[in-house]
Amino acid sequence: MQQLTHYLNGAHVNGTSGRFADVMNPATGEVQAQVPLASTAEVDKAVELAAAAQPAWAATNPQRRARVLMKFVDLLNRDMDKLAEALSREHGKTLPDAKGDVQRGLEVVEYCIGAPHLLKGEFTDSAGPGIDMYSMRQALGVTAGITPFNFPAMIPMWMFAPAIACGNAFILKPSERDPSVPLMLNELMEEAGLPPGILQVVNGDKEAVDALLHHPVVQSIGFVGSTPIAEYIYSTGCANGKRVQCFGGAKNHMIIMPDADMDQAADALVGAGYGAAGERCMAISVAVPVGDETADRLIEKLVPRIEKLKVGPYTAGNDVDYGPIVTAAAKANIERLVQTGIDQGAELVVDGRNFKLQGYEDGFFVGPHLFDRATPDMDIYQQEIFGPVLTTVRAQTYEEAIGLAMDHEYGNGTAIFTRDGDTARDFANRINIGMVGINVPIPVPLAYHTFGGWKKSVFGDLNQHGPDAFKFYTRTKTVTARWPSGIKEGGEFSIPVME
Repeated sequence: MQQLTHYLNGAHVNGTSGRFADVMNPATGEVQAQVPLASTAEVDKAVELAAAAQPAWAATNPQRRARVLMKFVDLLNRDMDKLAEALSREHGKTLPDAKGDVQRGLEVVEYCIGAPHLLKGEFTDSAGPGIDMYSMRQALGVTAGITPFNFPAMIPMWMFAPAIACGNAFILKPSERDPSVPLMLNELMEEAGLPPGILQVVNGDKEAVDALLHHPVVQSIGFVGSTPIAEYIYSTGCANGKRVQCFGGAKNHMIIMPDADMDQAADALVGAGYGAAGERCMAISVAVPVGDETADRLIEKLVPRIEKLKVGPYTAGNDVDYGPIVTAAAKANIERLVQTGIDQGAELVVDGRNFKLQGYEDGFFVGPHLFDRATPDMDIYQQEIFGPVLTTVRAQTYEEAIGLAMDHEYGNGTAIFTRDGDTARDFANRINIGMVGINVPIPVPLAYHTFGGWKKSVFGDLNQHGPDAFKFYTRTKTVTARWPSGIKEGGEFSIPVME
């Protein structure tokens, strides 16, 4: 059985804690590798190595740092197939979806190549008599990120690319469920010319997380995962004086107006609700048709599309629409919530409970489910299911529909499908949700905008990637300069005023 490692100071390093986690093949239910779970001492060593390497990297000019990222992009493209295969093998998502995972991370790296421009400060000439003022963006030092299983390539790159472009060292604690791709990314970064110690991968569980949260040298923490853990990491990190950004759960609504193109809306819902087996924080999990006639037409369009979905292992290639759930425990939780929805009175229109795949009976596969006539008090509406389950909640008016999304505790993403510009504009302006799609089902911003939700989907003031990333991973220093020429003799005892 394969034994995975940490990656410290430019080399693969075996774990020394004596603790390991199984890395499963979700399609077969078999253990395919073991990953070490770092002790506090191992995390401390990673921080020590990062702190030693970081000053020289921060002193490297931004253009040279950007050249490393340029080379890294070339290497990502070279190894795209290899990365996607490793990602699919551990996560279970299809190969096209795995390549999309890598590609969306690559696009953030491309944006970060603009670091020489993005790190420029401001300058004011002659702010006062013989006085100039200017600002600089300077690296924080040692930074860290804790990333989830569902995007083992994209989200690590969303974090470490801007952190490193800004001159920081970065310690990545990836999910122990699919750790191979983060290790491969570290190898490619060093092949691209990154000095040893600037990017470290430390595999682990809560002990490693707590070690990072409490370590006095670690200046910032990024996290993506569930809301309860996001709240814990945010509060603990802030209490320890760190800069923290945490992204939590979601329950994304898509409102379908009576004038919407119903075929377009149905296609969008199937892709956004069932792609990657629903294991996306931006998946559409709630459809809100406005009016019973709209709802009936929508359900009529959805059912045959959902029933035709092909579920299987990534090795089946393009014949598969989505693969297995990442773990047996996650599968069991989805099945529990489906049964709860039935017990609480929702109508199960498409029933995927009896789905079996010949030859893969021990895999973590879940068939597609579609609920209709759910209500906001039901668990399937309130909780993030994170599986191939689409819940329909009928609204009688636009105001009722928009109120459902606005009243939910999560505010990650939302969408509206309509042909009416006034309705779309009103929706975009009023909705209290961070990312909005208009006839776009999964409104994930491109790399040069920022990604982030509202309400209990986010903790912290700054979003991921885009301009916010360069603000998060730097501190601003402002300098006021006056040179000896023309300075009057004698001390000044009042607050200086720029006349």
